[in-house]
Amino acid sequence: MNKKFRFLTSGESHGKCLNAIIEGVPAGFPVSVDEINTNLYRRQQGYGRGGRMKIESDKVEIKSGVRHGISTGAPICLEIKNKDFENWQTVMSTEPVELNDENIAKIQEKSFTKLRPGHADYAGSVKYDFEDLRNVLERSSARKTAIEVAVGSIAKQILKQFGIEGLSTVISIGDASVDESADFDKLKECSEKSEVRCWDNETSEKMKQEIDKAKEKGITLGGQFEVHYRNLPVGLGSYVHYDRAIDGLIAQAVMSIPAVKAVEIGAGVNAASLDGSLMHDPFIMNDGKIERSSNNAGGVEGGMTNGETLIVRGTMKAIPTMKTPLPTVDIKDMTEAEAHFERSDACAVPACAVVAEARVATVLVDAFLDKFGGDSFKEVKAHYES
Repeated sequence: MNKKFRFLTSGESHGKCLNAIIEGVPAGFPVSVDEINTNLYRRQQGYGRGGRMKIESDKVEIKSGVRHGISTGAPICLEIKNKDFENWQTVMSTEPVELNDENIAKIQEKSFTKLRPGHADYAGSVKYDFEDLRNVLERSSARKTAIEVAVGSIAKQILKQFGIEGLSTVISIGDASVDESADFDKLKECSEKSEVRCWDNETSEKMKQEIDKAKEKGITLGGQFEVHYRNLPVGLGSYVHYDRAIDGLIAQAVMSIPAVKAVEIGAGVNAASLDGSLMHDPFIMNDGKIERSSNNAGGVEGGMTNGETLIVRGTMKAIPTMKTPLPTVDIKDMTEAEAHFERSDACAVPACAVVAEARVATVLVDAFLDKFGGDSFKEVKAHYES
């Protein structure tokens, strides 16, 4: 499929920086650094986050493609510097380093060979023929989602120009979960105020208690989150080819976030227990407009947005790096051992929700520009309004 909004990212967890190149932003769109940084801040928050969030205070620098706060139509380059790199300059140097005793000691201290169950270590070491699992950890780390949130923030800024807005909210952590939902505005307002991004205060406290218990045991917790986008036009995506179906593209974008193990649209897995009379959303007329009396489809039918609010649910597994390590194998000598531990979050479901919100935005803006695209903001707006 010919993508209208596409991007590549680079960078490692403890390398110099994280970068992105975005292609396809038409000229004339306002681009706010402050809005990008606000979303980076949202990603770093959340009850249960670990020590890395105390080190980094992510700020983006726009290197090109924007002049005086307005996109020029050229590729946009973004960069987030890793503050912790100053402690890793020898270990993560891109240039060859002198192998004196001091440098060898530094490199060996950060190298590891004990596989971490649940991580990319084993498959990555076999695929790329690595003996030092540091090479796998650095790029497979969820640290790279910071630059993806920056890219998604630009996508959200484009969508906002057409009244399209999104939110993310946490619906479960461990055994604590909300029993019902709320309207869009309440979900957005209350989720942003919650330390766990849950709209319901009572459930938020239960989630925090779950996280506290996990910390005491030295284990981690997963959970579920939802992403909602409203005011989407009818017809983003298509039924004509599998790789243009908007729900398939969204599922891929969210599923590829580290630690996400399931993605649902609308009723999701609950659709299995609903007969046709209960599952499908009846059409109604409201002030001369076609609307629905329910939204089990989650805003998508036949691979296309149908005008209702898009509802995407993701399931995040517990983070596999734990203070109480699992049994594993040391690939250095093929002996049984305990898994390598590096600082970790007890729970990162709220952060994952913000990442998913950004990922979904990149899919939506690509489909939006495919349908209404042009070389400039004025041209896109004219196509949209027509």
